[in-house]
Amino acid sequence: MLVLIFAATWGMAAWIARGGAESTSRLAPESLPVGNVTSVAETIDESGPVLYPGLDTTTGERTLVLNHTGDDPTREWRVYWAYPADRDPTCGVEQVRHSDRFTDCDGREIDVSELAPPEGVCPVVENRARLSINLTCNDLTPATIG
Repeated sequence: MLVLIFAATWGMAAWIARGGAESTSRLAPESLPVGNVTSVAETIDESGPVLYPGLDTTTGERTLVLNHTGDDPTREWRVYWAYPADRDPTCGVEQVRHSDRFTDCDGREIDVSELAPPEGVCPVVENRARLSINLTCNDLTPATIG
């Protein structure tokens, strides 16, 4: 029985490894689709930044905060981690309802711009219409495509 479990595990690992980059995106997507830039910008304008909690953890470490500023829904998108820039990931924040303010683990009220900027995560606007969050971007990834 143990040999069958080992063989099945090895077989699945070999199948995934054979897929190269395609298999990586099957296991962990490279981007998180958000929606229409105009609709999302209006939602943020009315209710404050949008939190994307979880991402397979229960701490604020893997919770993203999406914010938009300005009048052009195709520009000025920012992504942050849901903890203060001057604290570590264990200091998660809670959003003050319908605002761009957050309360951190020490009870301080902070602005969205005081949250930690993530490395390797960036908002992407495609064809001036669709917004997604790229979870594998680098300095060369354009913020706007199309």
